[in-house]
Amino acid sequence: MRDLLVVGGGPAGLATALHAARAGLDTEVWEPRLGTPGGVDKACGEGLMPGALTGLLELGVDPPGHDFDGIRYLRGSTTAEACFAGAPGRGIRRTVLHDALLTAAQDAGVRLVGRAAHEVHQDDEGVVVDGERVRHLVAADGLHSPVRRALGLDAPARGRARYGLRRHLAVAPWTTKVEVHWAPSVEAYVTPVAADVVGVAVLASRKGSFEDHLAELPALRERVLAAPPASTVRGAGPLRQGARRRAAGRVLLVGDASGYVDALTGEGLALGLAQAGAAVRAIAGGEPERYDRDWHRLTRRYRWLTAALLAGTRPRPLRHALVPVARALPPVFGGAVRSMARPVG
Repeated sequence: MRDLLVVGGGPAGLATALHAARAGLDTEVWEPRLGTPGGVDKACGEGLMPGALTGLLELGVDPPGHDFDGIRYLRGSTTAEACFAGAPGRGIRRTVLHDALLTAAQDAGVRLVGRAAHEVHQDDEGVVVDGERVRHLVAADGLHSPVRRALGLDAPARGRARYGLRRHLAVAPWTTKVEVHWAPSVEAYVTPVAADVVGVAVLASRKGSFEDHLAELPALRERVLAAPPASTVRGAGPLRQGARRRAAGRVLLVGDASGYVDALTGEGLALGLAQAGAAVRAIAGGEPERYDRDWHRLTRRYRWLTAALLAGTRPRPLRHALVPVARALPPVFGGAVRSMARPVG
């Protein structure tokens, strides 16, 4: 009987497997998209804040990408920017990141299987997944986690639904920062991910095409239309997901499967990496139930800051004032950026 089965082979799942291998746990990962032509992809901003990059490097994973040194907010001709206090962040294409983590997991002796999980049951001795018994299960199977749903751990998500779309452009980065363009009902995140590729992700509270959303951002739209696309549009959402708890017996929820507020602060990967380590420590220590408490501690800053930003940018007047206020109060804006850049924990 294996010590640990990880369902979901995205970054959070593979990071869990790497931590588990280091802890001496016999680990297997199930991911149905293994072998997908072009690699396993997901619609995301692809900008790793310095804290997330530190967590990745500590796992011995150092994928290529493009460094960025801070965040720039833009609304029309008004801008506000802040640099990180120390090391830079890095824009990394999701497929490049996944390949690097996959290789590291294989090198660590993790068994990788191209299959999905369907039926999950557990008792005092272990977890049975589709007829196979393991000692513990980590569900890292994404926003709409089938394992979370199967175990009755779904919780109603409060607040308005938000959706994300992402496309890459074959153009050299025009900035050393991640740009966040603000419009009345949409934000767009521009992230350099290679010397000749930029990613553009949009977040909105209404459904619509990539082009429809960019119509609210005419200056950015001109840049996008002038550059050849380097990928098709990929979408995700609704982003806000809830979970009643993150540890249920011998099953732990990691990454987006554990609940998600919004991509507004760019901390998703940092959270997933920190949760992966905490989950393995709880399992290896024989106290899987303590992970729920650790999860709340690790995500507190993200949940509070993200909820505050969402609430503060929902009314049109406040949303319109965000960039001018950030420009007028550089210590406050800089402090918020540096807070988001810190390692989770």
